[in-house]
Amino acid sequence: MSTTRGARERARAEVTAAIKDEARRQLAAEGAAKLSLRAVARELGMVSSALYRYFPSRDDLLTALIVDAYDAVGAAAETALARQPAHAPQPARWTAVCRAVRTWALAHPHEYALIYGSPVPGYTAPMATVGPASRVGRALVSVARDAHRGNGLAVPPLPAALSDEARRITEDVAPDLPPPVVAALVAAWSQLFGLVSFELFGQFNRVVEEREAFFDHAATTLAHAVGLIDGRPAGPAPGGDST
Repeated sequence: MSTTRGARERARAEVTAAIKDEARRQLAAEGAAKLSLRAVARELGMVSSALYRYFPSRDDLLTALIVDAYDAVGAAAETALARQPAHAPQPARWTAVCRAVRTWALAHPHEYALIYGSPVPGYTAPMATVGPASRVGRALVSVARDAHRGNGLAVPPLPAALSDEARRITEDVAPDLPPPVVAALVAAWSQLFGLVSFELFGQFNRVVEEREAFFDHAATTLAHAVGLIDGRPAGPAPGGDST
């Protein structure tokens, strides 16, 4: 790589970062629906035509912010999991991932709202967001997978009416896990973000005061719901559908 090319790429990366930083400030002040490339350019002292060389449209800039947010919360979850001792009980590993999601959300409320709040009018997320959006889910699946390969999972019961759908979901999400576990994982994944959203968006006001303790309890309950146990081998739950 030539010195000139390297300098140009560094300059482009710096301008791109400045654009996204200003866009995040606008998200915090005005919300995603009012994000404007012209306003971003004005605050940065750029002409709009120059900014369009970096982000051709508002949707391109939104997508970049969304991918960054998903990657950030995903990285927080993965780092928390990697820091757990190898001998840690599986529910503890699960709860560490959940805590990391909550901690990141509380520290980045506007970015969390961008990816888990109300849809932005007129915006449709492209496929580029799918991989980053799945990182937290993959971390949770990996905990269940390790348990399944090790001491086993207490497979939760599954209604017969859901068996076909659970098998279909399993083929897409984690073919190496029992369908009842995968169905429980998908439910737990959605409940995790429901807990975080309720806290972040004010639904717990005047309801839950000891929120950290409440969250830890709820996260542990979700771990048990997907069949994670404290280091003891277990087979299918009595009467459970393990198909």
